[in-house]
Amino acid sequence: MHRILLITWKVDLIMLISCVVAHYADIILLKEVTIPAALPTLLGTAIAFFIGFNNNQAYDRWWEARIIWGALVNDSRTWARNLLAYFSEASESKIIGEDLRQCQRTMIYRHIAFLYALKASLRKCDYSDYEKFLSREEVEKVKTFSNIPNAILDLQSHDLQRISKEGIIDGFRFLPMNDLLRSFCDGMGKSERINNTVFPTTYVYFTRLFIWMFVVLTTMSIAGSVGHWSIFLGFMVGFVFHTSHINGMSIMNPFENTTAGVPISSITRTIEINLLQALGEQDIPEPVKPVDGEYIL
Repeated sequence: MHRILLITWKVDLIMLISCVVAHYADIILLKEVTIPAALPTLLGTAIAFFIGFNNNQAYDRWWEARIIWGALVNDSRTWARNLLAYFSEASESKIIGEDLRQCQRTMIYRHIAFLYALKASLRKCDYSDYEKFLSREEVEKVKTFSNIPNAILDLQSHDLQRISKEGIIDGFRFLPMNDLLRSFCDGMGKSERINNTVFPTTYVYFTRLFIWMFVVLTTMSIAGSVGHWSIFLGFMVGFVFHTSHINGMSIMNPFENTTAGVPISSITRTIEINLLQALGEQDIPEPVKPVDGEYIL
């Protein structure tokens, strides 16, 4: 309840003032006018449909974002597994001056960098966590691009082509690995589509406007029969509608760094842990812990 009030207190205060004004407007100014109870009833039914539509659309955006990042988890594990299993141990070839083990490590680290760069891009924050997984030359190169995650995928594609030419992997193994790069690009594009598509502001604006009208009319319609209790009852009815609407709008932008957003920080850390363990690394970071035991970013 405390957290709810922290989120909604501004709306609650204005709504309470509106109920007080509506009550005294009905008692003092509109003595000869009676607001029929059917009017707020019909309006409330319409508003319920508006809120339901808004919340459904917002949840669809959130759930699609979660599905996309769930697929990135699975594909990331497959990417590391294929890199470690498909390379020919018998080959004596060198790749870009590195031995096979170092090449595997470089491409797995680079994928972790891709995920951190994508997370920063979606949250529109200047995070540089991805840099520690790239070489200095790669960091300088990707910074010349406006879309850093896509630039990292370009590096992966070039290296995959090189190891194919070196004969480290055959054509049958090249195809599924190239498909994984395409899947990473698809996940990135779908995430960017959700992030860059603005939820229609008219739906949000008119829903809020209608809720205010509903609160005022409800308070005025019952003021004559319940007296000052109309302030409390009008406030409670408005609180339910407003809180339901705010609850839906809180997940409208699923990649925002908020309590209701998709926990891409936790997902990225989980993938990092899985991939580093697959490499046999010793320095493994801790999973992202819940904030106050309530939510994960």
